[in-house]
Amino acid sequence: MMSNPARFLFLFSLLLATQPAMALTIYKYVDANGVTTYTDKAAPGAKVFVFRDKMVEHLEQQVKLQTSKSGSADVLSVNNELYAPVQVELALNGVSNAIGAPSSPVRVVIPPRQNVRLVSLTAADPRQPLRYTPKLRYALGDPDSVQVPYLYPLPWQGGPFRMSQGPNGKFSHFGPKSRYAIDIAMPEGTPIIAARSGVVVKIENGQSSGGGAEPSGNFVRVLHDDGTMSVYLHLTQGSVLVHEGQRVAVGTPLGRSGNTGNSSGPHLHFVVQRNVGLSLESIPYDFNQPVNSLPDFAGGNGPAAGKPAAN
Repeated sequence: MMSNPARFLFLFSLLLATQPAMALTIYKYVDANGVTTYTDKAAPGAKVFVFRDKMVEHLEQQVKLQTSKSGSADVLSVNNELYAPVQVELALNGVSNAIGAPSSPVRVVIPPRQNVRLVSLTAADPRQPLRYTPKLRYALGDPDSVQVPYLYPLPWQGGPFRMSQGPNGKFSHFGPKSRYAIDIAMPEGTPIIAARSGVVVKIENGQSSGGGAEPSGNFVRVLHDDGTMSVYLHLTQGSVLVHEGQRVAVGTPLGRSGNTGNSSGPHLHFVVQRNVGLSLESIPYDFNQPVNSLPDFAGGNGPAAGKPAAN
C-alpha cells in the first residue's frame, strides 16, 4: 500500500502528464512532527508552493566596495575575495562639488582575489563637502570569455535515474538562470561528482531538508577554464566535500543529492551558466550519452509512475 507522500507523487506525475504544468497548484505544509508535505489539496495551514527562478548566492561579503582616503581624494575600489572573476559596475548618483566623477557608470572585470581601484574624487571647492552616492552592481564571471564546446558526463554515480524536468520545462525551468537546467529525481544521498574540471568558487552546506533559507539549498558552483560555470543544487546538508578555491577534476566527489531549498522532492538540479553582461544566465549543454531516453515527467513525456521533483 502506498504511503501518503508516495500516493501524492504518483498522482502528481499523472497530472503533469495530462495537463499543462503551469495549471497545477501545489500546496506545502509542515505537520506537528516537522515533516514537510506537498499536496494538490488545500489542507488546513497549507501554503501555495511557488517555484521561482531564484538562484541566490550571497556575494556581498566577498565582493566589497571600499572607500579610502589618499590625501584629499576619496578613492573607491572593489575588493574581490572570490576565486572567480567578477564583473562590476559602479555608478555615482547625486554628485556635487566633485572632480574626477565619471560621466557614465564604470564597468570592469575584477580578477580573482584582487582589489581594483575604480574612481578617485576630489572636491572642486575644498571648503565645501564632496557629495556622491555610490551604487555597485556585480555578477560572477567574465562576459568576454570564449565558451569551448564540451560534452558533459553524467554528474552522479548510480542509477539509472529519471528526469523529472528538462530544459525549458514549464514547471520551473522558464527563467534566465535555469532555462536549460535539468532535474533528475534520485534518492537522497546519491553521490554527486564533478562533470567538468575547474575551480570551486562558491558552496553552501548548511541548509536543512524540506526548506531552508535559500531557494538553491546546498550547492557547489565550479568555474571552468572557458569561463562557464556548472552548478549542482539541492544537496544534502553537511554533505559538501569540497571547499572554495579547490581545483577539481572530472569525477571528483562534490557531495550528495538531497531535498534542500525550494525543492518538491529529492533530486539534483544541474545547470551550466555564464555571465552575459552583469547577469548570469543558463546556457545549452550536451551530455556525452543520450539523455532523451530519460523520461521528462514535468514535460509530460514519461510514464506516470515516476517521482516528480523540480526547481
